[in-house]
Amino acid sequence: MMSMPLTAKILVIDDDQQLRADITEYFEDNGFTIVEAKDGEQGLDMVRSEKPMLVILDLQLPGMEGLEVLRTLTKKYAELPVVVISEPEGLDDVIQALRIGAWDYLTKPIAQMSVLEHGVCRAMERSRLIEQNRIYAEKLEEANQALKKSLDVLEEDQVAGRSVQMKLLPTKGVEFGQYYFNHNVAPSLYLSGDFVDYFRITDTIFGFYLADVSGHGASSAFVTVLLKSVVSKILGRYQAGQDSIILEPENLVAELSGEIHSAKLGKYLTMVYGVVDVPKNEFTYTVGGHYPNPVLYQQGQVSFLPGDGYPVGILPKATFKSQKIILEPDMKLMLFSDGIAEILPGEDMEAKEKTLKEMIEKGKASIDHFIEEFKLNDEKELPDDVTILTLWRKP
Repeated sequence: MMSMPLTAKILVIDDDQQLRADITEYFEDNGFTIVEAKDGEQGLDMVRSEKPMLVILDLQLPGMEGLEVLRTLTKKYAELPVVVISEPEGLDDVIQALRIGAWDYLTKPIAQMSVLEHGVCRAMERSRLIEQNRIYAEKLEEANQALKKSLDVLEEDQVAGRSVQMKLLPTKGVEFGQYYFNHNVAPSLYLSGDFVDYFRITDTIFGFYLADVSGHGASSAFVTVLLKSVVSKILGRYQAGQDSIILEPENLVAELSGEIHSAKLGKYLTMVYGVVDVPKNEFTYTVGGHYPNPVLYQQGQVSFLPGDGYPVGILPKATFKSQKIILEPDMKLMLFSDGIAEILPGEDMEAKEKTLKEMIEKGKASIDHFIEEFKLNDEKELPDDVTILTLWRKP
């Protein structure tokens, strides 16, 4: 167990009085100071008055919902760690909470308080490291020439790392029979947490995916390398006649999820993986917690393809579902990483999705239209990695 200061103060926001009492008893026996709130409004008041080092937040609260409390906390106290707890049927809320900014999660009932303590200590340790990094960043301006030289070396390493990562990406403009692929990866930093790949499986079937790893920088980029390695391993097994998982999107994504979770890198990813049977023009795909969903431009109409699921790697075992559609002549399929939502105009997700569909219709699903519209290749600073993958079936 990580060593935490004995004066570490934790705020528990939960309407279950017995659970609050159990948490208080266990954590105070282990040297923590616990303060309690029975609902969201009281919890926010106590954050201001008690200044806790961490918040344990129940997502199912009376009155002000847990997600709304979380939004307020992440907006006003961005560096305050929040560990959320939820009923098993509230996993959709958990996924949303992680997207909003929750640091970790557990599901009820909490069988062992030591599991919760481990999550709390891990979040506090991460918070401590973030604070150290913040202090370090503030001192950079005062650094001497020796530090400047070290930073130059670090930048060279980042540039080298980006070069290696870019070489792992597939060649642009690849054709598989009557199908044509293109893509563009615009990282927010030197290294990207987004990744795409497309590859031949048989003479008549090809596979492809777009993945978006949580976070940014070197650690997220490392997961993209792991992702490509695992998919290549699965493809190799098929070529050796061992199994057919490469042709089964739901099973491939499930295996990936287990591999990434077991690697214990503190990362998860969202992705869309699909295979196309060229003679049948049949597209089979699975969505693993990815947003936005694939967008189909077919016969002049723009639509989001159905599909949902867990983020990949967030659970030790997860099941996924596959969807099938027929790809008509001259159709275009567009996949985006969630960074596109950061640069699309619109006050909410509904408005951004509407804008996205209008842009696709206006540009006839052209990747160049998006690159030009948002200047994605101008090396400007982006709030998040923005990756686009397009598949066109020729007329």
